[in-house]
Amino acid sequence: MEQHRTRPRQYGPRRGTTPPLPPQAARGANGRPARPGRSGSPGGAGRKGAGRGGAVPPRRPAAVRPSGPPPVQALRRMPNPRLTGLGGGLFCGTLMFLFGCVDDLLFGSSLTVYGFLFLPVCTLTALWIRRVDLVTVPIVVPIAFAVGLLPVAESGSGLGDRLMGLFTALATQAGWLYGGTLIAGLIATVRKIRLMARRSARNRPPA
Repeated sequence: MEQHRTRPRQYGPRRGTTPPLPPQAARGANGRPARPGRSGSPGGAGRKGAGRGGAVPPRRPAAVRPSGPPPVQALRRMPNPRLTGLGGGLFCGTLMFLFGCVDDLLFGSSLTVYGFLFLPVCTLTALWIRRVDLVTVPIVVPIAFAVGLLPVAESGSGLGDRLMGLFTALATQAGWLYGGTLIAGLIATVRKIRLMARRSARNRPPA
């Protein structure tokens, strides 16, 4: 009788299939099955690093800066004109004449109000005159005081009465006149000393 040939039994893995994992790999070191996500399983180290060292701390919000300019720049932006000697005299005289007219209309020709307004005008004049013309400050300030007294001083019908009223106002308000002239002279002197100090520092030879 003919015996049919039988193919030998193959114990290896079939084609297209992956071999099964050994029992030591399927279980952990302590005999428990390995779970995904731990350090012993693939991908566990990445999750662990992302959970501990890989997390990015939240950023603090940046400090909000003030929108306005700083006080130093705000002071520098203030008006700081430079007047000549003639321009300073016109500025001071015109301003005092306008103050005299306002004083005559609102305060009934009050010499005290007029003298008080004379002080800031002297300060501004001494600050705004050019450095070259600082010598003219003590000259233009008393003239402006006398010009502003024209609408304030008591005057009669004639020219003599007007002059008499002007001289009387100058004599009675000499304190305001001297005070304003002194303030303007001190400011002009300080500015002149600073100018001379800067010139000497520039001309000094380097060490």
